[in-house]
Amino acid sequence: MLLCDIGNTSYHFLSDDSDYKESVAAFNPSSITQKVYYICVNSSVQTVLDTLNNWINLKSHVDISNYYETMGVDRIFACQAIENGVIVDAGSAITVDVVKDGKFQGGFIYPGVKAMSETYKNISPALDYSFNFNFNFNVLPKNSQDAISYGYLKSLYKEIISHELPIILTGGDAQKFANIFKDATVDEELIFKGMQKIFNSK
Repeated sequence: MLLCDIGNTSYHFLSDDSDYKESVAAFNPSSITQKVYYICVNSSVQTVLDTLNNWINLKSHVDISNYYETMGVDRIFACQAIENGVIVDAGSAITVDVVKDGKFQGGFIYPGVKAMSETYKNISPALDYSFNFNFNFNVLPKNSQDAISYGYLKSLYKEIISHELPIILTGGDAQKFANIFKDATVDEELIFKGMQKIFNSK
């Protein structure tokens, strides 16, 4: 079975136990002749895939009424993968979604690391620091790097742990956040697990 999670810049494939990526700009999906089960957040790519019979959109097999209309399909499939937990997808934006007893409870969107770093830098060049993911949340900072790190990360941290559920980290900056959420699980195949679960229930 070939699965594909399509974003704005890449096709992310999972075949058996191996995964690989292809560039959206360069890859021709018609070059694949076998069946591909996919989800897609890229409207331009979706237009192309609608013409290919061997590309099968798994979104149609999910009851979207359990979520909200504008929620990204990648977030929906991540939620489908678990029964209980807080999913933190740390990418360009940080999405946080809460699932209890297999039901989506709600979630929120927070600026990603790069976006927030640019925000601080735009306020003042004196705030052009990378975030410190290893400082002590219980001590008020006494230097600029920790001050912006505290301001950015403390409220996010408190909100996530307040749900008292297992924390699952995914996305490009997941390992950075693992320094904060010591007991969290990092799972880069979470969306694929949701896709496999939906496929198996068809």
